[in-house]
Amino acid sequence: MACAPSKRPSAGATYAAAGVDLAAADAAVERIGKLVSSTTRPGVLGSIGGFGGLFALDTDRYTHPVLVSSTDGVGTKLLVAQAVGRWDTVGIDLVAMCVDDLVCVGAEPLFFLDYVATGRLDPDRLVEVVEGIAAGCRRVGCALIGGETAEHPGAMADDDLDVAGFAVGVVERGEELGAARVREGDALVGLLSPGLRSNGYSLARHVLLELADRPLEGPAWPGADRSLGDELLDPSVLYTPAVLKAIEDVPGAVHACAHVTGGGLAANLSRVLPPDRDAVIERSSWEVPRIFTEIARLGHIDDAEMARVFNLGIGMVLIVDRASVVDVRAAVERAGVHSVEIGEMGPGSGSVVDR
Repeated sequence: MACAPSKRPSAGATYAAAGVDLAAADAAVERIGKLVSSTTRPGVLGSIGGFGGLFALDTDRYTHPVLVSSTDGVGTKLLVAQAVGRWDTVGIDLVAMCVDDLVCVGAEPLFFLDYVATGRLDPDRLVEVVEGIAAGCRRVGCALIGGETAEHPGAMADDDLDVAGFAVGVVERGEELGAARVREGDALVGLLSPGLRSNGYSLARHVLLELADRPLEGPAWPGADRSLGDELLDPSVLYTPAVLKAIEDVPGAVHACAHVTGGGLAANLSRVLPPDRDAVIERSSWEVPRIFTEIARLGHIDDAEMARVFNLGIGMVLIVDRASVVDVRAAVERAGVHSVEIGEMGPGSGSVVDR
């Protein structure tokens, strides 16, 4: 006896029904292409859309090139962006967190890639994030040559978004900055940061938004002329152009460089100290920005904990030949970054010491 043919459903399962919108992704990629093109620089080969980004290293300029790589994210600052509904600055933060690590060994950033994961793809939001990434890349002369956008329904809530960045730079072998160049008597030049950049946001959010119940749309502090949301979304200072300017304009003067991120000034500066030298910091040499004092006051946080978590107004430290301090600071200023001398190198055991 013949079997009756089974009836096929009129509409089968689709990727879109499962939560992944390929059409939206294609539309977003098309819009992002113009942003990628705006970051091009010598060495870039091809265009967005291939399986890999291509970059030709200039071996005429670099006789013995050393490639330097870095990766990072933005952390829970993204939750502030999500709450405010504003995504135009976090891409700049992403670039800063990566390339400002590269420059700590004296490397010029060459190219950048991003990874964006979200529960549900919102093309407008994605483009806003990438606009910030492209803006950061243009400021530091770094090409955005590729990236990936992943939609993760079920694994992430619809409104969730996370980003990661990957940067590659180059420095001539033998010209790397680091502990081997640091000498007793060198000066410590701090590059100022007006705010949190992208570090310590879990504690900042806990204190300001949970314990103190401060509204993001309200003033950053009593009498402030900007909202708390604007203060917390202030983009990171990009220090790379200033550091490279100092290296170029005052050859041999910059001996080492420390990017002050998670762990604060002491933890990061100690990474570039020789074992027989201490960095002696004069804490009164700069003014701590108001946002940090507000967090400390509202959270009843002691000085040691604040210093372990936040940059407290110093986002980068250059260890500089004493005779070249004035020239280095002038070069940094020409690149649009303010600085202050915050201490000096003395004998010791590779520690950071306050006085």
